[in-house]
Amino acid sequence: MCGIVGYIGHRSVRDVLVNGLRKLEYRGYDSSGIALLEDDHIKIEKSVGRLAQLEDRLATRPLGGRIGIGHTRWATHGRPSDENAHPHSDCSGRFALVHNGIIENYLALREELNTKGHQFQSETDTEVVAHLAEELYNGDFVETMIQVGKRLRGAYAVPTHWW
Repeated sequence: MCGIVGYIGHRSVRDVLVNGLRKLEYRGYDSSGIALLEDDHIKIEKSVGRLAQLEDRLATRPLGGRIGIGHTRWATHGRPSDENAHPHSDCSGRFALVHNGIIENYLALREELNTKGHQFQSETDTEVVAHLAEELYNGDFVETMIQVGKRLRGAYAVPTHWW
């Protein structure tokens, strides 16, 4: 099972997310990552390995912001790697999400999205959800996510961030 943490507030989101992930790390995950909103852009940093590897990367790339999501991963689709670590984003960089569970129809959705020009960076079922959100986005985030949910099959939870 994956660990998920999110934050919206006035404190440094990076610190809150890393501290939250640290509390979830006891489970022995294979990768971790965060996505946060900084200057109207979603910034993502992630790393294979224990949380310490992510913290090392963040030490050389300080990130700000007040909204974000974090994830610790136990691989189900795709080997442990930086590319397969969460959060995942779509082609436009407008959507970033983390995921817990399994999207059973992700291969069919991935094929469909590939034919429409979507470029995937990972082997995960999670990234398919980000691209599907991009494809179905109609200007209304809530309605878009309802439509995304109607296309997904499996057992899952999908916290998202949109900008």
